[in-house]
Amino acid sequence: MKYARQAVAAAVLGFTLAGCTGTAIKSPQYDSSQYTVLGHSEASATGIMLFGIIPIGQNSRFVRAQTAAIQAKGGDALINTQIQEKWFWAWVLSGYTTKISGDVVKLKAAQ
Repeated sequence: MKYARQAVAAAVLGFTLAGCTGTAIKSPQYDSSQYTVLGHSEASATGIMLFGIIPIGQNSRFVRAQTAAIQAKGGDALINTQIQEKWFWAWVLSGYTTKISGDVVKLKAAQ
């Protein structure tokens, strides 16, 4: 019985820590000679916290919004990035919408 409790406690701790991690946005610095600007783009992504503790698409929303903005113009990266957030709530969940905008660039091949 003692080992069963320890196993359950370890599993709960593992799930809690895994649910609280997210993916960082990669925003490297480029010299203007390394890219061509394709134009302005923006995209948004929403994540939900069910019952205030269960993340659904919550931790990846920044990366999803950035990727969608870049793909909308067929580019490789986003510069001059701006991030806005809005939130909403209902009885059993809260939602967070992230909007990312900026200039999409196409990287030039290394010479």
